[in-house]
Amino acid sequence: MDFTVLIFLTSGLFLGWSLGANDAANVFGTAVGTRMVRFTTAAVVCSIFIVLGSVLSGAGAAHTLGKLGSINALAGSFMAALAAALTVYAMTKLELPVSTSQAIVGAIIGWNLFSGSVTDVTALTKILATWVACPLLAALIAMPIYIGVQRFLARAKLHILRRDIYTRIALVLAGAFGSYSLGANNIANVMGVFVPASPFTDFTVADAFTITGIQQLFLLGALAIAVGVFTYSKRVMLTVGGGLMPLSPIAAWVVVISHSIVLTLFASEGLEHFLASNGLPTIPLVPVSSSQAVVGAVIGIGLLKGGRNIKWRVLGNISMGWVTTPVISAILCFFSLFFLQNVFNQKVYTEVHYALSPKVMNHLVERSFPVEDLSSLRNRDFTSARAFLKAIGERTYLTGYQQRKILEFAEVAKLYVDPKKVQQLKADWLSQGQLLALRKLEGRRFGFKWALADALEKLSVDWRQRPDKIENKTYNKQIKAKLGYLYRLFSLEE
Repeated sequence: MDFTVLIFLTSGLFLGWSLGANDAANVFGTAVGTRMVRFTTAAVVCSIFIVLGSVLSGAGAAHTLGKLGSINALAGSFMAALAAALTVYAMTKLELPVSTSQAIVGAIIGWNLFSGSVTDVTALTKILATWVACPLLAALIAMPIYIGVQRFLARAKLHILRRDIYTRIALVLAGAFGSYSLGANNIANVMGVFVPASPFTDFTVADAFTITGIQQLFLLGALAIAVGVFTYSKRVMLTVGGGLMPLSPIAAWVVVISHSIVLTLFASEGLEHFLASNGLPTIPLVPVSSSQAVVGAVIGIGLLKGGRNIKWRVLGNISMGWVTTPVISAILCFFSLFFLQNVFNQKVYTEVHYALSPKVMNHLVERSFPVEDLSSLRNRDFTSARAFLKAIGERTYLTGYQQRKILEFAEVAKLYVDPKKVQQLKADWLSQGQLLALRKLEGRRFGFKWALADALEKLSVDWRQRPDKIENKTYNKQIKAKLGYLYRLFSLEE
């Protein structure tokens, strides 16, 4: 294992620690703040289920983050994670609950600006929209749950001691569920930027099950989160639990449950598949801020009570933290990348080349793209996506979709279908038809990603995407994920 890789991983561990120190408040803050659950109990349960969620379901809602920007150098990943971690740590020192998702989004945008990469406006808009929708949805979910629980308790007429015991148990169970969701959805924010350079390899335990290199990486990040929970999360828990509005134990339980439901809605691939298969609009899988979900749920309950007990000044400070977190993280990442590149001579990004070769031009014509005015750019080499799109914009008007597709088709790649790597692919991940198509391409080289995708489509319908309809969304997404893995697997780029 390269020692340099371990040094660069430290920023991911720091970000994991910051997440544990800050975001643990979102699942147990209300329980600890109302004195229904001791901090030690909350920390133990939270740590265990965060680790389980990270390792078992650690894919998270990272797809949209990947579209926002793909950091392609280890030193760049280090600095993006470090910038996000420092931002979250600063907010934690101010006792403000913020989200690592917000910090990572800001850091990725900072890297995009420095490297000349294009920030996907559609993906960014989707993320920003969920930052607005998340607290509102949490408030709308918390209100009926709170009313329903109050009515149930009024009819049940439980003895005060029995009610107290049930409430404590319910808070612990809700916290465990929320911790699992937190780990599953946020570990990709912590260690996801390091996945392409993971130093770990798969190994089998007693010939029973295999622990992948990615699971080992996520386990390392999850342990860092657990350390953050134990060492620094108590103060933020008390801010969420009692600083925004005094909460009863029942209200605390409602807040945690509402938070967990919102987190699940925006991260469940199973729910997305169910909605898509029934022809219903799907909920976007995006990194949701658990901090915003908790605060929204608290505000929802407060509004039910007339809003008199809500500490609006504290809410204003928290909201200001939400706005400034991605901005600070982006600025910090941008200038830190400049420092790392020019002072320490580290490679913080790998140049991506774009060229409108005759092959690309023909490919665009076949798909009815207007390329008549782009003939002067034929065979010119661009090392910046921004410069490439600027040159296109000076010659013709294209929609945002057309620009993204031309950028995708013009990206130069060095792909080699290595027979040894093909043999390592698992049959349970690829269909028989997909595997057979790959084997027919063994030894072939491709200069563009789309060229490999087209060759696979011609050899097997299993590689062919279906018409762009809601019910086909999940299927097409799986095809794109498999192709993305093949591009990384067969890449000859250093």
